[in-house]
Amino acid sequence: MKERVILFTIVFGLGIFIYIFQSYFNTVWGLALLCTFMFIYALFLNLSYKLQKRKLQKYPQIINPDYKPFVSVLIPAHNEETVISATVQNILNMDYENFEVIVIDDRSTDNTAAVIKDLEKKYDKVTALIRDKEAFPGKSAVLNDAYKIARGEAILVFDADATVDADFLSKLIPQLEPKDVGAVQARKVIRNKNANILTRCQNNEYTMDTHFQVGRDSIKGAVELRGNGELIKRQALDDIGGWNNYTIVDDLDMSTRLHIKGWDIRFCPDAIVYEEGIMYIRPLYRQRRRWLEGTIRRYLEYAGDVLFSKDMSLRASLDMTAYITQFIMPGWFIMEILIRGFKVLAKQAPPHMLYSSIFIGCIIGFGFFFAARYALRRYDYMPRLDATFEALETSVYLFIIWFPLVLYICFKILFMKKDMNWGKTAHGLVMEEEASIKAFIKKELEKTKQYTKEYTEKYTEKLKQILAEKTEILAAGYTKNNNEAEKGEKINDNRNTY
Repeated sequence: MKERVILFTIVFGLGIFIYIFQSYFNTVWGLALLCTFMFIYALFLNLSYKLQKRKLQKYPQIINPDYKPFVSVLIPAHNEETVISATVQNILNMDYENFEVIVIDDRSTDNTAAVIKDLEKKYDKVTALIRDKEAFPGKSAVLNDAYKIARGEAILVFDADATVDADFLSKLIPQLEPKDVGAVQARKVIRNKNANILTRCQNNEYTMDTHFQVGRDSIKGAVELRGNGELIKRQALDDIGGWNNYTIVDDLDMSTRLHIKGWDIRFCPDAIVYEEGIMYIRPLYRQRRRWLEGTIRRYLEYAGDVLFSKDMSLRASLDMTAYITQFIMPGWFIMEILIRGFKVLAKQAPPHMLYSSIFIGCIIGFGFFFAARYALRRYDYMPRLDATFEALETSVYLFIIWFPLVLYICFKILFMKKDMNWGKTAHGLVMEEEASIKAFIKKELEKTKQYTKEYTEKYTEKLKQILAEKTEILAAGYTKNNNEAEKGEKINDNRNTY
């Protein structure tokens, strides 16, 4: 109810402001001001990153070789029998020695529990936790249950489809040592980014996120956790009371609560966690819907705490406020167009006022295009032409995915009942695709073999028949020639006699 009231106040207030303001001023300048603010914010982050990079080149970070806390790796798994074994084996190959792995079966209906139990028997570092079928649903509840038996001074969370390089923890751990740091987030990369246009755009979206996270980290702003590849200090977890069971985005909810309590979150682009991109549009929309709903709800839920927290740093508070503009902008733009369009139809405003609003919308789109191209050049080292094409492609993708979702989620919060639909992401689709392709190839090969066999037998039989016919013809010809030769010899003998 609290979230609904706050959002209604924001939407109603913004609508009234735009309508009244349009009667006296050109509100396009309001949108232009918002765009300018977003541009200055992005420029500030970029300059801060460059200054930080130059500073680190001059004064490299001193790494304490003795800081090696025991780490508990938590891997929630719900119906993940196709991927969980490979994930655990990959994580066990990390070169950091001081860790344990707790794999949690969250009420699976497939063979996940049996696979996890087998892993526990096979590896000393692995502990299997099988949740009761009646246990509280959601990833947060899963992690809270696992946290009760975890022995680590730090908690590392992976998704069931995660893969990392051997030095992953060795790169991540040093970032957690400072006393004020409560958590560290690794960079996320789509493993199957070349599968299709959706996975490619998802990876580019992650690259853009890396760009913004690095910028926010450089100013010690409100860096956010991303669920997969997040390392959290036990002291910080205890301070905020663990994960929130009543959120659909455990990572973002935790990020905000850590900042409110005064904990810093760092971002480590050198430590990379690879995950599987979604290859189909419907599950992609379902996942992004959950992310966006959780994002907006946590801002509404913790709005008062963010504004009045005594522990939260001013930089983190200002950074979080600036970051929220990307969610305000779609609603503002739609209201601007609708009100302006209504006034144009009612002949209360000239048509060019509507065109100017659309022009500002195009400028906003260009801003996302430029950010995507810049990120692809910096972090994926893409050639200029390729970066330009993929940035354009990704901008269209972001518009199609995020823009309507912002409007839908606002409508849902205002007029629909809140639910705990976690919207699980299906993993193992790549493996299923590969298995499907292999099965298809095998089937076609068997068909080819069978066809070849049948054709060979038929052709061989035909050859035998032709050979038999030729043999008969040759034999008949040979007999005829012999008979003619015998006749010839008899005639010659008779001639000799005469």
